[in-house]
Amino acid sequence: MPEAAGMRLELRRSFVMVDQMEVPAGSPDPGPPLRRVAVTGVVVNPYAGQGFVADLSASISASEAVGRELSAMAVAAMGPHAVESYGKGAVVGLAGEQEHANAMLTTIFAEPLRAAVGGGLAWLPSFTKRGAPGTMIDVPLAHKDALYVRSHYDGMTLMLPDAPQADEVALIIVIANRGRIDARVGGLAAKDISRRDGLR
Repeated sequence: MPEAAGMRLELRRSFVMVDQMEVPAGSPDPGPPLRRVAVTGVVVNPYAGQGFVADLSASISASEAVGRELSAMAVAAMGPHAVESYGKGAVVGLAGEQEHANAMLTTIFAEPLRAAVGGGLAWLPSFTKRGAPGTMIDVPLAHKDALYVRSHYDGMTLMLPDAPQADEVALIIVIANRGRIDARVGGLAAKDISRRDGLR
């Protein structure tokens, strides 16, 4: 089980979703199919039902191991494709607070994903919410090396079967191998990114 000093986040379930979109016949897009992968890890919320807890640092630290495990699963599901964009999200069950989900999605959780995809200069876009089992969530995507690459503004819509329960948090990683098919709204092109563009 994922662990950290002082707290262990019990991973109860995991889901892997692969969405592959082929380039339509007649399209001028020269790229490969768009492959998006979402991995969800459902963990026990250690703060569920406790009322206000001021210090959430233990769950921040404990989230690193979960991030590492989910990142490995996501990259494996991407197969032979290199990762160009990423994002993260979470749904916290109704016995918890939205802040509990945010605590588990900080840089500590995300750094293993950066390592797994070969490095990433840009912030990971994210979205969190409270919800009951079956709640839908849109997890945003952006280019891993520059936030202003418009072609890579995308996302995945997920519905988690039977999760999260009231005492759970569903932590989600989404990655993609390219930008939108037939993207044509201009701006910085992925091929023109330099290191200075990373957090711009």
